[in-house]
Parts: sequence; C-alpha cells; structure tokens
Amino acid sequence: MFDIGVNLTSSQFARDHDAVVERAFAAGLSGMLLTGTNLHESERALTLAQRHARCWSTAGVHPHDSSRWTRETEQRVRMLAQAPEVVAIGECGLDFNRNFSTPQEQEAAFSAQLALAAECGMPVFLHCRDAHERFMALLSPWLDKLPGGVLHCFTGHRDELQDCLRHGLYIGITGWVCDERRGLALRDMLPLIPANRLMVETDAPYLLPRDMMPKPSSRRNEPAYLAHIMARIAHWRGEDAQWLSRETDNNVRSLFGVAF
Repeated sequence: MFDIGVNLTSSQFARDHDAVVERAFAAGLSGMLLTGTNLHESERALTLAQRHARCWSTAGVHPHDSSRWTRETEQRVRMLAQAPEVVAIGECGLDFNRNFSTPQEQEAAFSAQLALAAECGMPVFLHCRDAHERFMALLSPWLDKLPGGVLHCFTGHRDELQDCLRHGLYIGITGWVCDERRGLALRDMLPLIPANRLMVETDAPYLLPRDMMPKPSSRRNEPAYLAHIMARIAHWRGEDAQWLSRETDNNVRSLFGVAF
C-alpha cells in the first residue's frame, strides 16, 4: 500500500515525524508521497523525503497559495524538481470553493506549473474543488505534453469523474469515502474507477476515517490508517484488498517512476 497524499510537513506532525513514519511502515505501507503545498512546504517535504527511506515528495503551490506565485517561486520549484526524491509538480490546480487566492491568481499559477511540469517531463499532482470546467479547460491542452497526472482527493460528481477518466487521469481516493455524512455519493462511484486508474491516500493529518473501530483517541489522521481505507474501498468495489493494493502500487510506479 502506497499513500500518495501525506502532509507530513503539517504542524500537527511537528513533534513526531519519525514516529509517524515508523508506525506507517509497521502498518504495512510500501511507500509515501509527501505533499508540497507552497514553496516552503515543498522544501520541507523534500528534506523529509531525503530523511526517510521509501518516501518521495512533490513540489508546487496549492491554489490557496497562488497569490504567492512569482518568477522566483517558479525558479525555486524548478530547482527542487531536479532532486531525485521529487517525483511530481504540485499540489496544483483550482479551488473555487474558498478562493483564498483569486480565481485569476489560481489560473495563472496553475498554468505556470503545468508548463513547468511539461518542461521537466514530470507528472502533476492535482487539486480541483468546485472548478471542474475551468480546471479541465486549462489542463487538457497540456495532457499530451505530460507523463500523466493524478487528481488527488477526488470528491466530485459522476460526470466529473468520467471526464477525468476520459482524459487519462488517475483518481486519488481518501478516507472521505468512509464518511457516512458526505461520502456516500463517492462510495457509489468507486466501481466506476478502473483498477489501473485508482490510487489511495490518507491526506493525513486531515480526513480521519469516521468509521474506524475503535475510534482513535486523536482526531489526527495518520498514514498508518491507510490499511483501513484500502480495506473499505476494496469492500465497496467487491475486490480483494491485497489484490487492489498491488494494483494501486503498480499505478504509483507507472505514474511517478518510483521503485519500492
């Protein structure tokens, strides 16, 4: 089981990075991708990936931080991308739900990162919330110039899922699908995702699965809980969890080119 979305740079992990990683691998993880969400966090994610075996990282700027995208930021992300541990550009995309950066700033930063990924020959680690039409309009012209991409933490509608699959994207599923309040529609869509297009993630420390029993004493999610998410996804898809784990690991190898 490879966790493609771990926010190990979060302040919630500041005191126990090593213990969190140790618990994850003890729980059966095969590897982790540490998410870079702005320049500083991308630099920290790389440092942590260099520190821990079977960990890699992304480098990029989340739509929330798009107002901070500058030419200097672009150059520094380009330099980060040269490190062997950095295997994708992102987290990048559009988020019109909160608009912490303006739509115009988001579109400019997203387009610049797509161009950078194409220049570097790297896949993209994508974010989209309440922005599918514009997201695909900006992304589509670049897809034949990129090795591929994964739409991380997918929570969209059925037609959006099918559109992403038609464009060849991988789909990242989190513990959101374990939430009986807001994850039922996504749960119903799980069988629509071909096994060779599925990836799994915790998005730790966020999105603690609500159906874990016994419930963890802390609300902080951890990559060690990926086994629970994998088991539930496999159950709802009608598949064997070990088989699905091997399939999703192969998808990670195909997209990110990592060996684990």
